[in-house]
Formats: sequence, C-alpha cells, structure tokens
Amino acid sequence: MPANKTVIRFNHWIHADMLARYDSEPSVDLVMLEQDDEEGAWPAVAAANAYQISAAKDEVQLKWQATSDFLERAPNMLCISSGGAGYDTVDVEACTKAGVLVVNQSGGNAQSVAEHTLGMMLDLSKRISETDRLLRTSRGYAREELMGREISGRTIGIIGLGHVGRRVAALAQAFDMTTVAYDPYVDAGKMAESKVQKASFDELLAQADFISIHCPRNAETLGMMNADAFAKMQKGATLLTTARGGIVDEAALLDAVQSGHLGAAGIDVWDIEPPPLDHPLLQFDNVVSTYHTAGVTHEARGRMARIASQQVIDVLAGKRPPRLINPEVWPAYTKRFERIMDFTPEN
Repeated sequence: MPANKTVIRFNHWIHADMLARYDSEPSVDLVMLEQDDEEGAWPAVAAANAYQISAAKDEVQLKWQATSDFLERAPNMLCISSGGAGYDTVDVEACTKAGVLVVNQSGGNAQSVAEHTLGMMLDLSKRISETDRLLRTSRGYAREELMGREISGRTIGIIGLGHVGRRVAALAQAFDMTTVAYDPYVDAGKMAESKVQKASFDELLAQADFISIHCPRNAETLGMMNADAFAKMQKGATLLTTARGGIVDEAALLDAVQSGHLGAAGIDVWDIEPPPLDHPLLQFDNVVSTYHTAGVTHEARGRMARIASQQVIDVLAGKRPPRLINPEVWPAYTKRFERIMDFTPEN
C-alpha cells in the first residue's frame, strides 16, 4: 500500500471543514492545484487517487473536467467526487469505462435548496421583489396595483422527488399546499409516505399552480421543459427551477412569460452562469433571478465539505461509498483498486 494517498482539487473556494478533515487524516494528502498551471497540475493528476471536482461547468476549464481525455492522463485515479448533488463536469460513462468511481454529495444541500424554492415561490406570489424595486424608484401608485396571492391551498407539482423534492414537499405542506410529483423512479407508495400524490408528467403540468424542478440533468431531462410542456401548464402558473441549466429551454420559457401564459418564473440555474446582463428573462418584473445560489449557504457548504471529504477518505480506505453514481463499475474498479492500493476493497 502506498504510504500516502493523494486527493487533488483545483483552487476554488473551499470550506474550512474540508481542509480540517484532510489535515486530520495523516494517510491522505490533499493537493491544491491552479487551473492555469498545466506544468504543475498534470503531474499531480497523473499521481492522484481521487479528484474533488467542482460540479459547476463554468468553474472548471474543459481540460480539467473528468472526461475520457483527462482520465487517460490519470492512471492512478480511483474516484471522481463531484462537489455538489449534480455532476455536470463529469463524464460518468467515460469514468465507468475507465473503472473509476463517481460519487456526489446528494442531500447535503437539500434543506437550503428547498428553502430557496419556497422563498422564490413566496417572493413571486407576494410580489416582494417587484414591490421593493418600485418602492425604491417610484411614487404615486396604489397598493392594490401590487396585490399578491396566498400560496395556501394551491398545488405545487414537483419534478424529481429526491432529497430536495421531498424537503420542498414537506415545506409546501406546512403552507397547506397540495403536493403532486412526477418521478418515474419513485413509486406511488413511496410518494404517499411523503404525503405526495404521484402524477404523470402531463398530469402534473395540467394540475399545478407552481411547478418546481428537482431532477438531475441527463439525457432524459435535458430540455424537458420546452414549448410543448409550457403550453400544457395552466395559464398563470409559475415555474421554479433550482436544478440545473438546460432542463428548461430558456427560449421557450421567455416566450411563455412574454406571452403571459406563465404568470411568473423563479430561476436559479441557467444555460450560462451567470447569465449575460442583457438576458431577456432578466427584464421582467415577474421573474425572480438568482445565480445558482439556492444551495450556497453556510450550513449547506459545511455539510457538503464534511460529506465530500469523509466519503473520499472512506473510498481510499477501501469502503464502498454511500453516494455512488455508477455502481455498475464496482467489479472493474475493485481490480484497479487492488492493483493500485495493494489491498482489496469491501465487497
């Protein structure tokens, strides 16, 4: 077994709890790299056993994303650990072919993202941001011109009933909302445990006053909220998206808002992050926009740091990780682990 196992990470913002956990593990070295220092980074990549990678594409240059080209230059790599619940910077298929584990930190920011979702819903329904902007710039209007609506008694449709979706449902139920969900991987019985009604995609579009997206971005979900989907939503309904850019067709969303078919939209994730200043969706009073910050809280970042560092340390100790994205890789991974680490991981 090598004297020290090596974890690499590029020098983005890092939570102190991650540094502290690695500092407390004498058999594991955390090596911080600079993206613009190829001469120094590539040798470290070649020697590394694990890579803690940012989940945000706009933070990671293409050459440092976990692609087949990158993996060819990382012969000792055993684990790619995405820094969030998503893994946009990781080619999971390429990792699987290379015998490399992919893990994420799902659940670590669920409470923060769920609270942000409810915050946007309340903001749009009560027209808080709109009122704030107007109050700072104008006078001579009546309060009734800014009349909002209660969310109590209305229906929220949740796309993706995972960690975040379940928390959104629980918070919405505290406001006496009806909760329905579309998730082909969760059966009606499991949904009932969360007091959520199972619906097809089209049923959810037709029923919901609010539609909130909490599914991963993949081949199934890319562009799923398109012009056809928006046309099936109730007139005046609100879209909330805190999952990943690309699930919502931004051009189709613009048309739906501009035409008045959608009453409002809350957008935390974008095709390009941050979106350009002249992005047309930023021009509407009934659109509340944030910069992929739904999960960026002190509490969530701390949890994610602790989960991520502990999971990688456990992987390098031979344990099977709890948040494994590509479980089918395990037989090939086991052989590579034995060759690189000189001991056998857990079955």
